[in-house]
Amino acid sequence: MSAAPIDAHADRLQGLPPAISRDCRLLILGSFPGVASLLAQQYYGHPRNQFWPLLGAIWGLDLLALPYPQRLHEVQSRGLGLWDVYASCQRQGSLDSAILAPALNPLDTLRHRAPGLQLVAHNGGESARVMHAMRALGLPVVKLPSSSPANASWSFDRKLAAWRAAFEQAGLC
Repeated sequence: MSAAPIDAHADRLQGLPPAISRDCRLLILGSFPGVASLLAQQYYGHPRNQFWPLLGAIWGLDLLALPYPQRLHEVQSRGLGLWDVYASCQRQGSLDSAILAPALNPLDTLRHRAPGLQLVAHNGGESARVMHAMRALGLPVVKLPSSSPANASWSFDRKLAAWRAAFEQAGLC
């Protein structure tokens, strides 16, 4: 018995809009928001995701104490942008390995959206699958260890060292 074909339009999940200002110097590209993030309509909305604690440690701020709109304002005012490589997909749960039929965001618009962009940092392996597209735009690219709670093989301190290096490369710390 063969598997049923995937209907690319059935139960498609839609991602979040980009949080990128024209002054963006470092863009963190995730793969696609997890269930908690989609429900909250917030980047890195899962309470165990280490994204906000990593940024807080780099900048010496308690970003989690701020309401989400203020967090976004804080990161954008410091030259950081947030987006995901996939605009939509099908997926049960939150794991990247469960992503089916993904549709890319218009990543080729990055040069226009953020003319001063100095570095694109992929947050984990699934996002890094499109590193070649970023390099084709002439952008420097790095792969960061995922901030996801599913990436338990990296300690917080080890992740922090890798993330801090990317922020230093882009002049954000």
